[in-house]
This record gives sequence, structure tokens and C-alpha cells, in this order.
Amino acid sequence: MSEIRDLSLYESGERKIEWVRSNMCLLNSVREEFERDKPFEGLRIALSIHLEAKTAYLCRVLAAGGAQMYITGSNPLSTQDDVAAALVHDGLNVFAWHGATAEEYERHIRKVIEAKPNIIIDDGGDLVNMIHTNYPELIENVIGGCEETTTGIIRLIAMNKAKELKFPMALVNNARCKYLFDNRYGTGQSVWDGINRTTNLIVAGKNVVVAGYGWCGKGVAMRAKGLGASVIVTEIDPVKAMEAVMDGFKVMKMEQAAAIGDLFVTVTGCKDVITENSFRVMKDGAILCNAGHFDCEVSVARLRELAESSYNARNNIEGFVMPDGRRLFVIGEGRLVNLAAGDGHPAEIMDMSFAIQALTAAYLVKNKAALNRAPGDMINAVPEEIDNEVARRKLAFWGVEIDELTPEQKEYLNSWSV
Repeated sequence: MSEIRDLSLYESGERKIEWVRSNMCLLNSVREEFERDKPFEGLRIALSIHLEAKTAYLCRVLAAGGAQMYITGSNPLSTQDDVAAALVHDGLNVFAWHGATAEEYERHIRKVIEAKPNIIIDDGGDLVNMIHTNYPELIENVIGGCEETTTGIIRLIAMNKAKELKFPMALVNNARCKYLFDNRYGTGQSVWDGINRTTNLIVAGKNVVVAGYGWCGKGVAMRAKGLGASVIVTEIDPVKAMEAVMDGFKVMKMEQAAAIGDLFVTVTGCKDVITENSFRVMKDGAILCNAGHFDCEVSVARLRELAESSYNARNNIEGFVMPDGRRLFVIGEGRLVNLAAGDGHPAEIMDMSFAIQALTAAYLVKNKAALNRAPGDMINAVPEEIDNEVARRKLAFWGVEIDELTPEQKEYLNSWSV
């Protein structure tokens, strides 16, 4: 019942999954627990995350816990067909392929939802949105879900505020072991992996414009600085802008940065961050890419309307010729550059994020009666004990030991007297 490109590709996908498995010590330990305890026995999990090797190993870990897995990607350009084939060869249900049209992508989302999931693991909110808008009769089957990324959380909070969110969702992205490492170090490295392998150009000496100075933006700016770029940050939040200044970066409006930037990276979670006004003043040869979840931060559709012509400048880079002869270049169609043009975050980083996903999903099942369920109160934090357990395990695998509070210190910290 799966829908993938080519099952014969599975051996290549298997090698990719084995490589990341050998570098994901946390998920390996979780898998051992799941194989023993079977927390998902008899349950169906619908998962929509960028479908590459690390996600595939998470799927196998969940399946080891007894789950029936129904899997799709969360971006048409991030699915790796050989990895999808490896999962199907392993007996899991996959509906995804690289380069899916909008219609195919939606059909694959529908196929996963039509499996009547009990747990939803989402990246960007497409599964949650689909079940609420098109399959409300299936909501009663859902125990709860986990959201992986900032953009998805923005959507969830809006739904919850409007009292339209009908089942509990855990905000995995807000766990410290997620955003402090995945968003900052993972995004910081993988964005530049994608840019560098696609452009084959030097970063040193260039003006790099980073739109957004959240945790992801901090990581992108930090790595750009390390590669020798002169970094400009654009922001709407005055506190984050002040942070960027004190971190040593120039801060200005996009309309100013547009005229001097050589390479632009959007990482805001918003739309229309780089638009017509910027396109009209950019340098000849400016390169644009996006590291936010959806392909609406760089207004590629408007750029296409403004340009006299476009051409394939290099694999995964489209060149747009403006009426005055300037050429502007877009990487990966303006989709997530670290996955559309790369392999995503390093395995050791996703090890932490996916360990939190797996343990939180098990927590939802075990504690379903205690979850927030009132209208307008469907948002659940990842329990602090899960966050701390992931950190403790990671430190142990690194061979790092830390201090513990004595009983007297605990008493002191919980007392108002000296």
C-alpha cells in the first residue's frame, strides 16, 4: 500500500540508515527500551518529518516499540527515495517521493491520515492541519502528538488560541535539548553544508545577510562568521536585534541590507521576508536561500514574475535575469536549503531531537489521561524529566560527569532564608 519511487533503491538507503544508526547513541538506547517495553503496541503512528536517513532510523525505533508506522515527508525536496525504499523493504508504510507535486504531496499526507493514527509526529503542522480540516471524524482516535519545529508550533499556538486544536500536542521544539542544539548547532552547520556543496563558492569576504535571529538564525550567523563572512542581521524583535549587535553583527532593515548583501539566508518562520523591493536593488550575482520551514520566506513567485527569464545555473540553483541584466540566484527553489540542497542536520544533533520525539510520544501514551484537553488548553510542554534524561544520557555517552546538589544545597535553594 506504500507509494514510493523505486523499491530497488533500498540497498543505498539501508547504507545511509546504518551510517546514522552507528552515530545515534541516544536513539539506540531508546530502541533497547522500546523493544523491551513495547509502549506503542497496537497503536498507529503517523509521521511527517523530512524523510532522510535520520528520520528513517527514528521510524524504526518507534516500530521497535510496537507501532504501526505510516510515514510521509514534510517537504517535497527533502525526501530521499532510497531511504523511503529501505523503510518499505523493512515492512513500514511510506507515502513520499522526491520532487512531489503539490497534488502528490497532499495525497501522501492524506494517505497517512487515512490510516486513522493514534499518535501524530509532525514537522511544520501539515498532518495536524489536514486531520482537522479534512478528517475531523478521525480526531477521536488521536491520543496526542508531537511538533518538531518552530513553524509548526506557531501554527499550533494559533489553532489553540482559536480553540480549534482538538487533541493534545507536545511542543518538542521548545525542549532545551532540541532548540539549544538542533536549532543552533544543527541549523548552523547544515545550512552552510547545503550552501557550500551547491554553490562551490567561498564564504570568506562576502556580505552574508541572515534574516531572523532566533536560535536557528544565531546558528547560521555564528557559522557564517566562522567562515569569514561579514554578517548582517535583519530582525523585527528589538531584543533579538540588540542581542545580534552585542554578538558583534551589523543590524539593519532588509531594504538596506538588500543592496549590499552577496548571500541571503532567511530563517524567520514568516512569509514575504525578501520581496520585490529587495529584488530591485540587489547586486548582480546575489544568491538567495531559505532555512525556514515553508518556501514562502523568499518570494520566489514574485521574483519569477519580475524576471525576464530564468535558467538552470547549476544543479539546484535557478538563475533569474532581471530587466536591467542583473542575475539573481535561488537555491533549492527557496525551500529548506539544508535539506533541499543537503542531508540535513548532523546525526549526533538529530540523535537528541529524535530521542525527545520518541520518549515524548511514549509519555503521551502512558499519561494520556493527565494531558491538557480543555478547548484552548491543548498545548503540552515536554516534561522536564525527559529533557534532563536526554542530556544526562548524552553526557554519559561522551564520558562527561557533572556535579549534583547535596541535600543541604537543595534545601538552601528551596528556602527563602539564608
